[in-house]
Amino acid sequence: MPVPETTSAEAFARYVGGKLSRVGEGKAWRELKAWTTSLPREVDSLPLPAVSEPFLAWTFSGEVDFQEREGNKPWICHRVKKGSLFLTTGGAPYECRWKAMTAAPFESMAVFLELPLLERALDEVFGADAAYARLRDASAFYDGALNSWMEQLHGELLRRHASALFVQGIAQSIAIYLARNYAGLVKEPRSGSPSLPGYKLKQITDWMAENISEEFNLERLAARAGLSKFYFNRLFKRAMGVSPSRHQINLRLDEAKRLLRETKKSVVEVALDVGYANPSHFAQLFRRETGLSPSNYRQQR
Repeated sequence: MPVPETTSAEAFARYVGGKLSRVGEGKAWRELKAWTTSLPREVDSLPLPAVSEPFLAWTFSGEVDFQEREGNKPWICHRVKKGSLFLTTGGAPYECRWKAMTAAPFESMAVFLELPLLERALDEVFGADAAYARLRDASAFYDGALNSWMEQLHGELLRRHASALFVQGIAQSIAIYLARNYAGLVKEPRSGSPSLPGYKLKQITDWMAENISEEFNLERLAARAGLSKFYFNRLFKRAMGVSPSRHQINLRLDEAKRLLRETKKSVVEVALDVGYANPSHFAQLFRRETGLSPSNYRQQR
């Protein structure tokens, strides 16, 4: 999967690797996005895109030798273990790698703060100087207060129905705490970095997945995001690594592969189901993308 330079909080998880185990969904998680991931024991290289939203990565199981770097800078080494935190505040994409040092599984939780919440916290802490306030990055550190909140958020992720009041209260507490303890003033005021908000990206990609047979219409998708066609296309590609039209093709081909393998529908029926009225065009596209005709793909086991 190509890794874009920047993405949204909602899309970030797809580039982390490993297996998502819990994801915060619903109204409780509007100001704070959270999920847990079971990670491989060893990774040689994992490039990650930058995000506009600040996020905390918290290890709750395992111990690894962890290295990170930006661009071609030297690797920075850390020993990451249960309770270790990373605070990443956006900016440049980076690369990391690690190797497990114990038998315990390597598991972590990512927590993203929505930008409006952080801005309110910076306004409260810095007042008239808030435009000049910046969070700073911090790697492999321990903070008792943050650990306590992360443990409580982890507990809410494990519940069948998370409490909106509780999660939002923790989100606000974390935002103020970070503003007070991990932010400082700089010479230049903040300048907005255009990005497609995570919740809008999810709404749009979910709609596309549920309506793959619909004719592609960039204007309609842009209207769902409340943006112009040009701006939406640009921000979608920045977040997903591909254009909206390419994303729809990928969705259609993935569904076509599933139908070819899991059902006895004819190639013509599969083509129609995924939105191609011309079976010949579908077959040409399928062969171009996979190297096989739909019929030959079905026969591969």
